[in-house]
Amino acid sequence: MVAILIFFFSHWFLSLFFHTFFLHRYASHQMYDTSKGWERVFYFCTWFFQGSSYLIPRAYGVMHRMHHEYSDTEHDPHSPHFFKDVWHMMTHTREIYAGFVTGTRVPDAQFTKDPLPTWDAMDKFGDSRWTRFTWIGIYVAFYAVFAPSLWWWLLLPIHFLVGPVQGAVVNWCGHKYGYSNFDNGDHSRNSEPWGIFLLGELFQNNHHKHKDSANFAKKWYEFDPTYPVMKAMHWVGIIKLRESATAKIKAPKKVKQAA
Repeated sequence: MVAILIFFFSHWFLSLFFHTFFLHRYASHQMYDTSKGWERVFYFCTWFFQGSSYLIPRAYGVMHRMHHEYSDTEHDPHSPHFFKDVWHMMTHTREIYAGFVTGTRVPDAQFTKDPLPTWDAMDKFGDSRWTRFTWIGIYVAFYAVFAPSLWWWLLLPIHFLVGPVQGAVVNWCGHKYGYSNFDNGDHSRNSEPWGIFLLGELFQNNHHKHKDSANFAKKWYEFDPTYPVMKAMHWVGIIKLRESATAKIKAPKKVKQAA
């Protein structure tokens, strides 16, 4: 049982870290600069830890930029306010993502004018059906050896689809539940304390207001666990946070209504 729990939470949080750190904050928003060598390391780690649910960075980046531009409108790739449940939202998102991967859908120029990380060999290998099935086989084999009962096998679908599952949680919950610090003209919300357990990703309201800020937390009681890791990487020279990503921003104080 201990081995299964360690494996599950390691897979969840390592996949989530490279999702938010590389796919979101780098590929989509370019919050930091790094060398080509480190970019390839982060690229590889994203594939390795997402495994069977690997998301190609350039396709993810384009789709996420669309999400910000069209937040909670009919053109948003994954607004929960246009679907009856999370499964229909995920299916719609998958269709748009697949179109960008295959080239059957061409993004507007505004979403590609800023560079997107590409590594064609890694994407071809990571997106291969056989590579994905190999990862699935590894997950199943691990559970076959270490799961104390078949009930634990119910966790396997999360391993198979960990990247999309995390994205679905963030986009569904982050635009339906919680509180707002800012009036963004959309339905984005902060879902504390779950924002901590999603490594900062559920501070959607803060992020939609200040999309270039690397710290998604804006109030004293909010904490974005990914940001201190990025600062440490900046201090040791692995990445260089951009000035726009580290600007001091505070949420506005609530204005008291006149009696």
